[in-house]
Amino acid sequence: MNIAPLLVRNPSCDTLGEMETPPWRDRLRAEDELLEQLDSQAEQARRRRAEALKEGADELGSVYKVAQQLGLSWTAVANAIKKYTTQ
Repeated sequence: MNIAPLLVRNPSCDTLGEMETPPWRDRLRAEDELLEQLDSQAEQARRRRAEALKEGADELGSVYKVAQQLGLSWTAVANAIKKYTTQ
């Protein structure tokens, strides 16, 4: 029993419509908007990360202990907390 689908030629679908590339100004504008969105999302992520680091420092008792567990320098952890948890 052959269960392979039958291929039937459909003349109305023989040509594919060409997709036009938007003008460079439109592409540039779209990419700039995307970069702004990504920058905003990255900033939000840095703030959430700093809050988590701060909670870790509160739980473990020091920034040094958080840094030690994460394999980071204590100054990197302290600076992230300082920079991104203050408004």
